[in-house]
Amino acid sequence: MKKNNMYYYENLYAHKGYKYIAGIDEVGRGSWAGPIVVACVVLPIGYKNNEINDSKKISINKRERMFNLIQEIACDISIIFIDSIDVDKLNPKQATIKAMERSVKELTKLTPDIVLIDAEKINTNVKINPIIKGDEKSISIAAASIVAKVTRDKYMDQMDVKYPQYGFKKHKGYGTLLHLKALKKYGPIKNFHRFSYTPVKKVLLDLKTK
Repeated sequence: MKKNNMYYYENLYAHKGYKYIAGIDEVGRGSWAGPIVVACVVLPIGYKNNEINDSKKISINKRERMFNLIQEIACDISIIFIDSIDVDKLNPKQATIKAMERSVKELTKLTPDIVLIDAEKINTNVKINPIIKGDEKSISIAAASIVAKVTRDKYMDQMDVKYPQYGFKKHKGYGTLLHLKALKKYGPIKNFHRFSYTPVKKVLLDLKTK
């Protein structure tokens, strides 16, 4: 088996007799606002689809098509939101780990035999395999990245309707010039912006000293 394809790890564990192989990924860790979203996806053993890839490498239209497809064909899916309050309390890495651990527990239809994770190590009763750049090397992790990304983007689009002045539909809460200008003009949103993040912290400090 070649290690440089999206099915290597799934094939490896399927040949060892594993029945349920889960993939976990997160989206939103670097964002200045909104939640970190983690998805855990269990695809059918032997499932192949060359359109499923790292969510950052495929178009919006393809992401949404694959999101809908994954919802239909997956054996199980869980999606966890960690809001900005918990991100500030725990720090982004710990908040992500907590969400990843919850995502395994909150699968409702099955218990995976192994969990493939994009880089992180988590504490769970299930065997894990952290894979660097896993969303580029495992179809299960790539599927989780798509589910997490589309779910978070839709949520940020809803927040754009609530707070149109911040432009969340365009930048999804990440650090762009448009977002920074809005922050300086309107200030950060309590319980939505991440007050522990340096750019937000700096804007708060500047607003207080004006």
